[in-house]
Amino acid sequence: MTDIAELERELLAAIASATEERALDDVRVAALGKKGAVAELLKTLGGMSPDERKINGPLFNGLRDRVANTIAARKTQLEDSALDLRLQSERIDVTLPAPEIPRGTIHPVSHVRDEIIAILADLDFRVAEGPDVETEDYNFTRLNIPPEHPARQMHDTFYLKPQADGVRPVLRTHTSPVQVRTMLTQKPPIRVIAPGRTYRSDSDATHSPMFHQVEGLVIDEETHLGHLKWVLQEFCKAFFEVPHVKMRLRPSYFPFTEPSMEVDIQCDRSGGQIKFGEGKDWLEIAGSGIVHPRVLEMCGIDPNRYQGYAFGFGIDRLAMLKYGIPDLRPFFDSDLRWLKHYGFASLDIPALQEGLSR
Repeated sequence: MTDIAELERELLAAIASATEERALDDVRVAALGKKGAVAELLKTLGGMSPDERKINGPLFNGLRDRVANTIAARKTQLEDSALDLRLQSERIDVTLPAPEIPRGTIHPVSHVRDEIIAILADLDFRVAEGPDVETEDYNFTRLNIPPEHPARQMHDTFYLKPQADGVRPVLRTHTSPVQVRTMLTQKPPIRVIAPGRTYRSDSDATHSPMFHQVEGLVIDEETHLGHLKWVLQEFCKAFFEVPHVKMRLRPSYFPFTEPSMEVDIQCDRSGGQIKFGEGKDWLEIAGSGIVHPRVLEMCGIDPNRYQGYAFGFGIDRLAMLKYGIPDLRPFFDSDLRWLKHYGFASLDIPALQEGLSR
């Protein structure tokens, strides 16, 4: 009897001294586990006589119940103490000013690029991509641009150091090489757009050494100029969010298209702003044309069977026109004040059904 009382005092003292749940669990295992002190006592009941079991059984079971109840009560105390400590350490003084929430914004160029992709994807175009560093063959030759053409000169194009094989890389001057790569690797019908960075040696309020373009290409057996005009009209209506646009195509010259056309849309320049879908003024918006048969031939496509059209927009310029940005250069200055003014919330994802620039 004295041994049981002593064991109970030791176990209760160990429970009381446990200051964390892990230590308390160690005491529980030492007392009530399969090889614990109380469990060992209970095992001895099997070797006792019926009269001894009648006396010692209630004592051993009572000890087990008191230890278990004390452990449960101590566990509750430790959990409450841990919660109180956490609440003290995580307390917020609501009278203090709230911390400033980071407010990152989407750059206008990125947002307009997503707007363009959303519109043209709805017209069944898919996005194609290519490298910024190109060969003269893809950037010029296969686009029917002759060696003497001004676009190949150093004052227009950024050339890199020639490689060991004599090939002279260039920073692509347009995204048209993506069209070349697409025609070389895919069979018609082809319907792609190529958005991306381009590079030219030019810099002022409306030009930058690095800028952004998106070009479209359609190649099949039945495409004609009417399809091109319809696509451009639908694009402009969706992008400028107007119910209708009046468009005219002016004859022009590009080595890779024949015939070639500049695309103008009707606008109103009065009141210090440009409004589309109304007015008596005209604004050039894009270059376009029917893909030159020599380009198709140099890209491995039979010009007697296939034809197509191509068009190109300046993404930066479209952003300036739509959102009233007067100067191109701040696009690349990383001025946070400018970005906060013109930037878009990260969740403002362009969608035709909800409005591109909601």
